[in-house]
Amino acid sequence: MATIASELLIERLAEWGVDTVFGIPGDGINGIMEGLRRHSDRVRFVLVHHEEAAAFMAAGHAKATGRIGVCLATSGPGGIHLLNGLYDAKLDHQPVLAITGMQETSVLGTGYQQEVHLQHLFADVAEYNLVVDNPAQLPGVVDIAIRTAYARRGVAHLTLPNDVQIAEAGADPYPQVAPARPPATAPVYLSPPGVPRAEDLQAAADVLNRAERPAILAGAGALHARAEVLAVAETLGAPVIKTLPGKAVIPDDSPYAVGGIGLLGTRPGEELVEDCDTLFMIGTNFPYTRHLPEPGAARVVQLEADPVRAGVRLPTEVPMIGDAKEGLRALLPLLKHAGDRAHLARYTELMNAWRADMRALESPRRSPIAPQYLISCVDRAATGDAILTCDSGTIATWAARHWTIRGDRGFYLSGNLATMAPGLPYAIAMQHAFPGRQVIAFVGDGGFAMLMAEFLTAVRHRLPIKVVINNNALGQILWEQMVLGYPEHGVRFAEPVADFSAWARSCGGFGRKVTEAGELDETVRAALAHDGPALVDVDVDPDEPPMPGKVSYEQAKKFAEAFLRGQPRKASIASTLFKDKISQLRSG
Repeated sequence: MATIASELLIERLAEWGVDTVFGIPGDGINGIMEGLRRHSDRVRFVLVHHEEAAAFMAAGHAKATGRIGVCLATSGPGGIHLLNGLYDAKLDHQPVLAITGMQETSVLGTGYQQEVHLQHLFADVAEYNLVVDNPAQLPGVVDIAIRTAYARRGVAHLTLPNDVQIAEAGADPYPQVAPARPPATAPVYLSPPGVPRAEDLQAAADVLNRAERPAILAGAGALHARAEVLAVAETLGAPVIKTLPGKAVIPDDSPYAVGGIGLLGTRPGEELVEDCDTLFMIGTNFPYTRHLPEPGAARVVQLEADPVRAGVRLPTEVPMIGDAKEGLRALLPLLKHAGDRAHLARYTELMNAWRADMRALESPRRSPIAPQYLISCVDRAATGDAILTCDSGTIATWAARHWTIRGDRGFYLSGNLATMAPGLPYAIAMQHAFPGRQVIAFVGDGGFAMLMAEFLTAVRHRLPIKVVINNNALGQILWEQMVLGYPEHGVRFAEPVADFSAWARSCGGFGRKVTEAGELDETVRAALAHDGPALVDVDVDPDEPPMPGKVSYEQAKKFAEAFLRGQPRKASIASTLFKDKISQLRSG
């Protein structure tokens, strides 16, 4: 049997260490599917139910493993469906390779069925974007695509016409023309040096050593540098703010941790930003500038891997280009141990009070069930190395504040795109990558309904993911409308409330509906202990607002305006706010 060009593609993926491709077949990629069939012992094809989910899975694989994620879709509509997941990878700087099909080269330009020129459609999302129109280009362009995805921390895209996919490997379609020799590439990527320049390290140390009220802002780029971040925090006496994608940088119960900033942040985190005289940004390109110090209010040092992103949010006195782990290791010997710990002690005390307030909101006595109690049940029952994936929306607020990073726990969500629906596909990809770890998807009913068919994917592939649904309205948008002074509109699903546990059972998984708080803890534990995919659908209080860590006067004013302009369910919302305050007073 002759070797076809698609085999070179799959063989090269395997040589790069790719063992899984997520996707859906179609007539535009039948040749690639044949390549996968011939090499199924080296690269596994995971059949999903929607191409968007395949792209999310590739992005989730990259986020959790640091290795390139690969997704596959057919020509036309299949490739179009990949885009949302690919933008998630692009905006969160994750290496992903998207492979798509295309019509035979002989019919391109004729308006053929499903003729969508995906290389044009993908021009914005992809760092490397190529139509492979000659089988001799393989496997060289595979090397270049993957190397580019790693180097630029983004998406690469290869689209192969049908006739190229099944052409004899290495065949020359133009034998009458003297051929150029294709480059002899190799499946090798070398990371750039990670240690910043010596003069930049010294300049950073000079600023940090003079700080009286230092703060560290650590992001996803520092997830692999926990020990180094903690060592710098200890040396400087600096409290550590964590971005949401960087939640797992240091443990939540660390004396240095003050939570996050922004709408999902903590009060101590917000106060630290206003109070600090020096901010050290490590591995973050935090986009919400209104939650950062006013320009000139604090001296800024930044350790950033990408020169383009250094100094893009604040005037940065000392930008350093390098890897977080290597850069901090080189910086530490230059830092002086701060003897005065009053600044750190103040924020440790403030954070202890904040944690007490959050624990008070986890009350099992409240009815309807408090979403904070739901995530606290998950937090207590989960293992020390569990991975929590999360959707966007109010669900992210509860996870940010009540999912505790300790031990080797992980936490992943769509950071910069903040799209709905990735929680379930992420969980599937991460369970596939880490079969020995507990993987939990904490998702809202809005996001789950978008890609709920992928629960069946988990069952069919025997992936024991656990799904916990916060059954609610489109809560984040509801509260955003009110904070703008607008009464809510179009954000609550009509009755009856869906029972997604029935869907889980129909798929062959564990499924249970919970409407009473007294049933919740035991049900969550049963789901986590189940040997297979499990789903718990919980009716939580739909009128529980995800309050900012520090409420501004303008936010309170707009909230009141929404009430005056005819906000529905005013009594229920006011009652929930009153219950929250009573719970906190009781705990205090």
